[in-house]
Amino acid sequence: MTPFAYLVCLVVCGQASDAGAKTGEVDSGADLVRGVRKTHPRLMLLDDNLPRLRKAVKEDPTLAGWYRKVRASAEALLNGEPIAYRYGQRSHMLASARQAVDRIYQLGLVYRLEGDGRFARRGVEELLAACKLDTWNPAHFLDTAELTHAVAVGYDWFYCDLTSDQRAAIREAICRLGLKESLPFYATSLPVTLHHLVFNWAGCNHNWNLVCNGGMTIGALAIADEEPQLAGRVLTGALRSIRFAMTEFGPDGGWAEGPSYWRYATEYAVYLLVALETAIGRHVIEPYLHLPGFAKCGEFCIHVLGPTDRTFNFADAHDRATRAPQMFWLARTFNRPVYAWYGNRFPQGGVQDILWYDARQKGPAETGLPQDAYFRHVEVVFLRSNWEDPDAVYVGFKGGDNSVNHSHLDLGSFVLDADGCRWAVDLGSDDYALPRYFLSGKNEYYRLKTEGHNTLLIDGLNQQVTAKAPIVAFLSRPGRAFAVADLSQAYGKPSGRIRRGVARLAGRQVLVQDEIELTDPAEVIWQMHTQAKIALDGRIADLRRGGKSLRATLLEPKGAGFEVANANPPRPQGQQPDVKKLVIRLKLTAGESRVAVLFSPGRRFQTPELKPLSTWIEEAKRSAAR
Repeated sequence: MTPFAYLVCLVVCGQASDAGAKTGEVDSGADLVRGVRKTHPRLMLLDDNLPRLRKAVKEDPTLAGWYRKVRASAEALLNGEPIAYRYGQRSHMLASARQAVDRIYQLGLVYRLEGDGRFARRGVEELLAACKLDTWNPAHFLDTAELTHAVAVGYDWFYCDLTSDQRAAIREAICRLGLKESLPFYATSLPVTLHHLVFNWAGCNHNWNLVCNGGMTIGALAIADEEPQLAGRVLTGALRSIRFAMTEFGPDGGWAEGPSYWRYATEYAVYLLVALETAIGRHVIEPYLHLPGFAKCGEFCIHVLGPTDRTFNFADAHDRATRAPQMFWLARTFNRPVYAWYGNRFPQGGVQDILWYDARQKGPAETGLPQDAYFRHVEVVFLRSNWEDPDAVYVGFKGGDNSVNHSHLDLGSFVLDADGCRWAVDLGSDDYALPRYFLSGKNEYYRLKTEGHNTLLIDGLNQQVTAKAPIVAFLSRPGRAFAVADLSQAYGKPSGRIRRGVARLAGRQVLVQDEIELTDPAEVIWQMHTQAKIALDGRIADLRRGGKSLRATLLEPKGAGFEVANANPPRPQGQQPDVKKLVIRLKLTAGESRVAVLFSPGRRFQTPELKPLSTWIEEAKRSAAR
């Protein structure tokens, strides 16, 4: 992002270092440092746990396969060169920093399990190469955080193989290039100007908070006995700061930045908590484990994935299944075998999978996870006809907040799966290197604009950047489930009250019903992006893909029909030539109108009785009151 974009983000996110103290105090830095183990290794994997892990990677077929993969990667590094750190898009070195994290963990795990000094010596080469850099790029603090993480774990795991001079050099780099760069952020609740950047991640409530605090915490714990004053300041600041992001999981585990940044945020939340637990003890992390919603955050990861193994990729997210080794740790910590089921379905097969592995595999149906879910605060709903059925009907539907970090102007958008195909797609993010992507990209780029989502477009204008759309009704029953979002804030004049309802009906049909109140005449476009081939017949659109079919029927208004529109914006924006847009163009007068589209998989078709959304809302209220 540009400096101004980060300043805007700071204002929106909140400026909250002072408020952090009000959410619950943490131990003083001195108390925390006094509690840190005096010996190495103390981060992530203690020596006491090595015998159990050695036994497991020999006897458990899953772990054995993953370990062979990790060992092969580490073996391939032995004759290679250290990372040549390069700046990428917008002067970031994040790709190199992440590569350092991966290499240190791979080399370190093999060394610690087998005792082969070749892997330690190669790991030390990586550490020294990182420590010779002039900067860990605090202007983009994610780089600093991930490199601090990598070097701190390497310092801890290879400590006994380092000379005194090497220890001093690595420790000095952790302090100078990592930890000391964080102090201005922890010291103020106002925007901090640092290396020409204005953005206080310590007062933010999104993924940056957890990643940056995670890296700083791991770094502080690695050198706490040797640099107690600096480590204490960092730990105090980090443990106050993380509450801003951790509370965003409340009340029920959702994450407003979408599935991709759910993965990044929870990964570093777990890194941070594991490092604290191994270095100091379980008591330090207990208050964070009990913050509302965190124990349920794995449910969001499961619900956001459709039966086609594609996510509802709202915000800047891809639609690939999220590989999340942290689901194993969450499973063990909160006794949720369904999280381990997910981790086993989509493993990375990397070091973290091995360290946090939970062999239990109890699927959503067996554990009684509800088929439908509404995540409050995030304002996202998932409706599903069945668990663990690749042909199930699935709808991801969002209200939300257009001002959330990484959000698009997509209130009311949805995705739809049925019979093993994704019929309604979300295009996801575009290239972050596009000019002004994080500054004004929501109003400029197709994939971020309202035009590029499966929602209503009024007079060709974008939704309001600051608009929110609450879910005002949610009901889940075996034969029928629905949600209603109030989109009224999304559109300025000439709109009045606008609501969208999405229902999963008996017979595996899906109904999308809009009620639009206009104060002045306007052009309203109903739109849905799809990779299917489309055949039109007036009020019917037959979609075909992969030998499967879906029929879209326009039930209301009378006299309207479907069209097919192009979904490719001008270059250099992302191109999607395989995607078309199914649209309904309406010239509506002032007053109230209704648009209702029924989706019917295969040959199933039964016309439902259309009822006002107010009836849906009342039905949901009566059900909730029982």
